[in-house]
Amino acid sequence: MPKQKPSSSAKKRFKVTGTGKIMRRHAMQSHNLEGKSAKRKRDFGRDEAVHPSDVREVRRQLGRGS
Repeated sequence: MPKQKPSSSAKKRFKVTGTGKIMRRHAMQSHNLEGKSAKRKRDFGRDEAVHPSDVREVRRQLGRGS
């Protein structure tokens, strides 16, 4: 049986923590930053956990190691 390869786009966008949570980057952080508050821009730097309704699909895209 052939190996299941992870999605190339998914492995660049998500990372799995030691406890098994899947983390993602924030959207809306690349331009028009003058209009965003300092607190909002600071929070862009922190990774966010993937929403529980999306975890199953992301794990499928990441392959066996997730």
